[in-house]
Amino acid sequence: MSSTIKEIAEYSNELLQIKRFRDYCPNGLQVEGRSEVSRLVAGVTACQALLDAAVDLRADAILVHHGYFWKGEPPALTGMKARRLRTLLSRNLSLLAYHLPLDAHRELGNNTQLARLFEIDIEGYLDRTDEQAMVPHGSLRSGTQSAERFRARIASSLSRAPLWIAGRTEQIKRLAWCTGAAQDYIQYAVGQSIDAFISGEVSERTAHVAREEGIHYFAAGHHATERYGVQALGRHLAERFSLEYRFVDIDNPV
Repeated sequence: MSSTIKEIAEYSNELLQIKRFRDYCPNGLQVEGRSEVSRLVAGVTACQALLDAAVDLRADAILVHHGYFWKGEPPALTGMKARRLRTLLSRNLSLLAYHLPLDAHRELGNNTQLARLFEIDIEGYLDRTDEQAMVPHGSLRSGTQSAERFRARIASSLSRAPLWIAGRTEQIKRLAWCTGAAQDYIQYAVGQSIDAFISGEVSERTAHVAREEGIHYFAAGHHATERYGVQALGRHLAERFSLEYRFVDIDNPV
């Protein structure tokens, strides 16, 4: 049994409430391929390696967090962009992409999945006045934990050592976090009795903010922190639409 790509896209659009978000790229069906879908491949970014893997796996559609057509990018279909789109179009492959809606979703999203991975109970959102609230905060389920032990927990869970800027406290209990390129959201943690802030990427200025405000800061990797939402969504769609499903993790050190 198979479903249509439009059925899957419409369901996903509604599930993730994409109309609520002011995003940097289109969310939903970015490239339309064959109508019927029975095999779905998911990955973090629609890079050429993921497209090639999907072709080898005889996928009908690809689901990603980072798709195409970003604001400000050159519009011409040349070079790398042309090669990627040629692969999709020549193989009649569809591409579904969900960016901020997949970060923010309360059940399937990257931030929620990271909390589950680190056993943090979500207690609210520091940017709660924003309709796109993206910065959850919460407490470690196990109670307090030394900063060194939590650093080791991140390294073990994500299979990569995070960059750690030490804060003033020896123990960590309350945390705030946002996956991906969200280092500047550390501003929301300032003055909120937050012991540690986690994001994917880091900027030069982030280290100064963390040191001067006394907040432990962990940069755990953009790709590493955003592997889990697309997997949760992929599994959900596979069950909902009776699809064959495979997640392909294309390594990225950033």
